[in-house]
Amino acid sequence: MALSDADVQKQIKHMMAFIEQEANEKAEEIDAKAEEEFNIEKGRLVQTQRLKIMEYYEKKEKQIEQQKKIQMSNLMNQARLKVLKARDDMISEMLSEARQRLANVAKDPARYPALMDGLVLQGFYQLLETKVTIRCRKQDLQVLQAAIQKTIPSYKAAVKNNIEVRIDQDNFLSPDISGGIEIYNADGKIKVSNTLESRLDLMAQQYVTGPRTPVRRRRCCTRRPPGRQETVCS
Repeated sequence: MALSDADVQKQIKHMMAFIEQEANEKAEEIDAKAEEEFNIEKGRLVQTQRLKIMEYYEKKEKQIEQQKKIQMSNLMNQARLKVLKARDDMISEMLSEARQRLANVAKDPARYPALMDGLVLQGFYQLLETKVTIRCRKQDLQVLQAAIQKTIPSYKAAVKNNIEVRIDQDNFLSPDISGGIEIYNADGKIKVSNTLESRLDLMAQQYVTGPRTPVRRRRCCTRRPPGRQETVCS
């Protein structure tokens, strides 16, 4: 039975409505999927940027902390240098004043002989040699001779050994120094400097670096010429 025009139009409308419904459903499905993918991508981008921002500020924070440490270290170094300079200036002033007073020590007949005794005996103990040579200023010759005669018995009794002492009268110490002696072993390679200036310098060094065992022996390259005049004591 043939369909009437009205039936045909009705079926066409029904098919168009079905197609439109499917199209709308498909469009909604596409929109939903697109929105889901957009949200996922948006979340990924937001997380990525958030991590980048956190990393940036963390890096900045570390840089600031490092700069603070460097600045603090610089300030501490500057303060330490100022303290060291102030201490060095004070020590220099003290040494300068002490050197000016050293010259008066050798001029004091009540103090200098006893000081010479101590310097000679200390030199004996530092070298612990059986033969030594001593140099002094020319004007200290008699004081040194008396000190040697006085200290040899004490040294022998302490170390249970003999000692032969020579005074080098061909090579006196400079009259410009304040006093004291230099004492050498037999071949002149080992020297103990017990001048007043060297003792003052040693005290200053110990004050700067703190207490420590002083260097008792050092090499002396100066050789005494043959044919020297010597005073021998034993």
